[in-house]
Amino acid sequence: MLEGYSFGKFAETDGEVVFTTGMTGYPESLTDPSYSGQILVFTYPLIGNYGVPQFLYGNRNGALQNGFESGKIQVRGVVISNYSFNYSHFDAHYSLHDWLNENNIPGIYGIDTRELTKILRTRGVMLGKITTEKPDGEITVSDPNERNLAAEVCVKEPVVYGKKSGKKILLVDCGVKNNIIRNFVNRKAEVIRVPHDYDPMKSEYEFNGIFVSNGPGDPKMCKTTIENLRKSFDLGVPIFGICLGSQILGLAAGADTYKLKFGHRSQNQPCIETGGHCYITSQNHGYAVERSTLPDDWEEWFYNNNDGTNEGVKHKTKPFFAVQFHPESSPGPNDTGWLFDKFLELV
Repeated sequence: MLEGYSFGKFAETDGEVVFTTGMTGYPESLTDPSYSGQILVFTYPLIGNYGVPQFLYGNRNGALQNGFESGKIQVRGVVISNYSFNYSHFDAHYSLHDWLNENNIPGIYGIDTRELTKILRTRGVMLGKITTEKPDGEITVSDPNERNLAAEVCVKEPVVYGKKSGKKILLVDCGVKNNIIRNFVNRKAEVIRVPHDYDPMKSEYEFNGIFVSNGPGDPKMCKTTIENLRKSFDLGVPIFGICLGSQILGLAAGADTYKLKFGHRSQNQPCIETGGHCYITSQNHGYAVERSTLPDDWEEWFYNNNDGTNEGVKHKTKPFFAVQFHPESSPGPNDTGWLFDKFLELV
């Protein structure tokens, strides 16, 4: 048990404890739907020093606020080493403490997050709890990965963004980040955002391509999404997936996925495109496609230079492809933003 000091909401919470090695971007990370069900540990020691931009409460469905990746804080709790009580930034509206408190999210500081990260790297991510009192007995924590988290964080009804005259992208929302939508809209595409279980084969919308978004949890819990995507291969339109979308595309193709020991969560992961080019990428995932299970008509596209795990797949002859990292960044480098251009060129 590790002891620290409370900030944010003085309350208890539980979830899967994961760590990120990113040095900046905590407002974006905390609102990333891929972190749903998780307690996020920041290895960078100083958090809160530049405050938080103004957050437009109540503007949930379809909000694309700058600096935030969804309409609410998605993490279950926050663990940091040193909390900066004094913040300074031209865009800061209030403190991280106030923002967490208003959203009922507990935080704890004064923790040796480097030591905690060593434990998670050695033993793997584990279930944990932030509590306000020392427990008398055994702590029980439910595993969020046993639920279909994508169903919990996606939109419930379709939302349309962008120009009506642009290329039309059917975005299957499994927990999409705002900056993915921004990347399409900024390229003058129309985005039709639909729930995770939406069937493209029965769509009332016209579309030129299908995009499957990032999101939280075990991809195998997204059974309806996988089956709908498998049927959509017959449409012949280009398909692009990111993060959870890459795992779902792999499963729809007939491959298998597995849980990583501690996942990849940072903004400095080196990924190599088969052929030799290396990119520095932003990442947030705990599962991966098992490359050895890819069918003969599919191939690995990218792999992680740190641990060799799969970071992208593509069909050998059809316009179906996906990457495990985040080309939209937010936070992180923009080195792979060209993937949006590649997809729209095929559409």
